[in-house]
Amino acid sequence: MKPHALLRTSFRAGIAVKAFDGVMETIGGVILWFIKPAEMSRALHFLFQHELSESRHDFIANHVLHLSAQLAGSQPVFASLFLLSHGVVKVLLAIALWMDDLWAYPLAIFVFGGFTVYQVYRYTHTHSVGLLVLTVLDVAIVWLTWAEYGVQKAERCVTRAE
Repeated sequence: MKPHALLRTSFRAGIAVKAFDGVMETIGGVILWFIKPAEMSRALHFLFQHELSESRHDFIANHVLHLSAQLAGSQPVFASLFLLSHGVVKVLLAIALWMDDLWAYPLAIFVFGGFTVYQVYRYTHTHSVGLLVLTVLDVAIVWLTWAEYGVQKAERCVTRAE
């Protein structure tokens, strides 16, 4: 596979992941808007009760319940609006990038870079390995977007010159 084809495939895969992530965040924001966090926390406890009765140290069940407990104590309107805005922005940028809209590349680099800076800030408070992994993936997406932007600009300059 040629280097440009590998770059483009990686870029497209990264943008697809961003779009999926944006859709999931948007759905999460809508759910938080309509379902109170305390109700969600009780429902999750009910769903994972059997799993925890078998193994009190179940990694996934414990993390889901920990997150639901944090949500129950948070401001649901802020969390909902945060997830909705974050998700919608990701989806719209992913669509524009997928359609090769040249204006979207610098905007995506700026927005995804901003998300990355915020994640690094949050990491300094939480020391979450998951957040660190997401940050590394976001840095890779920013780099791929920058590289693809250069290719797209060069291709359009060649097309105009012909």
